[in-house]
Amino acid sequence: MPGTTRLPAAEITGFKGALIKRFAKKNLGQVPSSLGVYWHNKPVLMGMAGAGAKVKKWDACDEQLKSFAHMAVAALVGCSWCLDFNYFEAHNQNLDMDKAREIPRWRESAVFSPLEREVLAYAEAMTVTEPVVTDEMVASLRRQLGEAALVELTAVIGFANFTTRPNVALGIESDGFAAACGLRPMARPTVVVS
Repeated sequence: MPGTTRLPAAEITGFKGALIKRFAKKNLGQVPSSLGVYWHNKPVLMGMAGAGAKVKKWDACDEQLKSFAHMAVAALVGCSWCLDFNYFEAHNQNLDMDKAREIPRWRESAVFSPLEREVLAYAEAMTVTEPVVTDEMVASLRRQLGEAALVELTAVIGFANFTTRPNVALGIESDGFAAACGLRPMARPTVVVS
């Protein structure tokens, strides 16, 4: 369960707050701790939520690849909230949970296809500072996925960085979404990209 955030959660109040809490409880089973932290700046909260809703509508790239890429970013950045939530989402979308559990240690795991490995490497290459994406990475993914899916995958990875980094900076940790589904914990990272 979540620890203490670096910015204390605000009380979620008012009509809009009641709607948001009701929506969260209906769709997630609980009100995420992150909502109280982001409630300090409602335009930021609504903007991030709105962007996330738009990202979910994109359909040029395989959902599993996008989910794995987002989890790879979360694992690398250290966002336990994002990893937990994306694990919960992957479960609800009937994605391959054996693979999802292995994302934090994908380099050592034997469960991933060559394409999935390339996607995970690409996600990490985009996430490190300075990014280390190569022409070869992009060319290979372009050949296998096509231009539209590659652009979408790249934007999803960018969005994952947009959401994971503020959570880590603000001390927002896992809310136990995966545990609420009765899912066993994911693997722990064993290698850090330099």
